[in-house]
Amino acid sequence: MTTRPAVRSPRATPEGLLWEPSERWVRGTAGDVTVVDSRHPVLVWEPRLPVPQYAFPREEVRTDLLRPARRPRTGSHTGSTVFYDLHAGGDPHPNAAWTFPADDLSGYIAFAWFGPGGTGLDHWYEEDEEIFVHPRDPHKRVDAMPSSRHVRVEIGGTVVADTAHPVLLFETSLPTRYYLPREDVRLDLFAPADHSTRCPYKGTADAYWSWRGDGAVPPHILWSYPDPLPAVAVIKDRLAFYNEAVDLTVDGERLPRPVTPFSAGLRA
Repeated sequence: MTTRPAVRSPRATPEGLLWEPSERWVRGTAGDVTVVDSRHPVLVWEPRLPVPQYAFPREEVRTDLLRPARRPRTGSHTGSTVFYDLHAGGDPHPNAAWTFPADDLSGYIAFAWFGPGGTGLDHWYEEDEEIFVHPRDPHKRVDAMPSSRHVRVEIGGTVVADTAHPVLLFETSLPTRYYLPREDVRLDLFAPADHSTRCPYKGTADAYWSWRGDGAVPPHILWSYPDPLPAVAVIKDRLAFYNEAVDLTVDGERLPRPVTPFSAGLRA
């Protein structure tokens, strides 16, 4: 049986991994099959990856559904050499699971959270809440706060939004996002876009718009969360722009355009 740490505190391995115990109940499913049902997971941070992933004690994983990978991704995941294909819920999920080459984590199996080509599992849950994209980081905060700041948004010199009733969303390591009342945004200047994204902290943004006008403006620049997660319910139906691609003025101060992990994908 896996030895479970009694104290929740980050620790490092010689391989450069950081990990810590989690007290959350985590489940992962493939189709109708529960592959992981764990009350003793650990969170693992790999070097150069900004988000954590879970690893689970072997006894809390359906190891009978795992087969040695036909084409293991040897060397990925900080030098991992043991990979598994998952046979559950339909077609095989190649390289869906692996072990980390660290003595501290020798009794644990990690899983792809989501991935292209069916690599990851279909659904993940922390307690009874479905979680998307990646596990939530216990060292990251996301706070949405109503404000009376004056926010103006311009694209190519055209004012596309102007409000004194924003909601400011503060997310660790990202610039402040300004969620604006719909009536204070010139939606007539934008076209609805068939696009959606998911966030483990905010939910599903399945309402997007693209700029109708001229200029080198990336698509899907404006979005909304029609049904956000309870922790950020105050942003419901409000509209936000990518700071990286518009000109924002807050209380008379023009803000510089930030460079973020999203910047590379924001190309017209």
